[in-house]
Amino acid sequence: MTDPQTVLVTGVGGYWGARLAARLAAETDLRVLGIDATPPANPIRGLDFIQADVRNSLLVELLRDEGVTTVCHLSFIEAERHSEANFDLNVIGTMKVFGACAQAGVRQVILKSSTAVYGASPANPAFLTEGYPLNGSRRTGTLRHLLEIEAFCNGFRGQTPDMTVTTLRFANIIGPTAKTPMTRFLSTSATPRLLGFDPLLQVIHEDDVIGALAHAVMQGASGIFNIAAEEPMPLSRLTALADKVALPIFHLAVYWGNPLLSGIGAPVKQLWPIEPDYLRFGWVGDLARMRGVLGFAPQYTGPEAVRAFTARQRIARYVPASKDLVKDEELLGDTLERRRRARAISAETAPAPPALPAEPPPAHVGAQAPLESIDDIEDRTEEVML
Repeated sequence: MTDPQTVLVTGVGGYWGARLAARLAAETDLRVLGIDATPPANPIRGLDFIQADVRNSLLVELLRDEGVTTVCHLSFIEAERHSEANFDLNVIGTMKVFGACAQAGVRQVILKSSTAVYGASPANPAFLTEGYPLNGSRRTGTLRHLLEIEAFCNGFRGQTPDMTVTTLRFANIIGPTAKTPMTRFLSTSATPRLLGFDPLLQVIHEDDVIGALAHAVMQGASGIFNIAAEEPMPLSRLTALADKVALPIFHLAVYWGNPLLSGIGAPVKQLWPIEPDYLRFGWVGDLARMRGVLGFAPQYTGPEAVRAFTARQRIARYVPASKDLVKDEELLGDTLERRRRARAISAETAPAPPALPAEPPPAHVGAQAPLESIDDIEDRTEEVML
């Protein structure tokens, strides 16, 4: 019997780290360690938690002593503004984790990133492959740090050819419980929309984010992968599915900063959870590698993910009964479709049942027994009765 694979999840005190650790701990063939400066908000069954900062110089000794084979790095602070403290944890912390993994002989490191690193531009192709240059905006702290981390990872791959480095670039994450720029954007009563622009957008359900990370742990595929739900949709349809009223704004007012729109004199773009360019131009990731190389298929399509988010939003506010019933029917329809797709995939991947052994032929094969007469049947019946 072989020893179970040992996986270390960083950032288990945060939302994504805690959810992934709980998912992996349910696997019988995995031993899951979690590390963070703060413990998870709720105990995670099966998790071996170690309270420490990922920048600790003794991390390499921990990896060696525990025989860690895979590290899923989720220690990251998302913030609108850049700060030295966040930069030190996000960027410098990532460098130290990757360096410790290389020294300890860890086989695989998995990093969570975003398709926003490509940037939103009218020069973008219809579908952005993983090799496309990274031209993301550096105005927000989160994207600025992700771009620094991605640049470091590109060099790290060349220096450690024996280590599997897996980067998952997720599209706009949406779901009932995740706090992301897209969920904040759709949580307002009216969503801003730049006049004359309706870009195609991708989303990914929060459950599929955890599913993709867990799949990467089990699969061990190397390289960079765009991760998004099938069926990208225009911004207008996305906001309509979320039951939001579009607030049309002249785009120059956003870039110049209009005090009448902001209400406090600050540039409007600083008040938006999503950079205006990302609501103006397309930045759709190509999913060929996700399907063909990683072998991952999200459970939720794009519209299904938005409707799942909307269902939770309706709980917090009054919705007319007739409209609520229609939404519930749509949600149940999405659930049925997902279950049918899952059954179809299971049927395709299930092994064929073993062939049954052939039954021996009857002794009279090739010779037809003579028919009995009525008298013979009556005589045998009388013998049985006697």
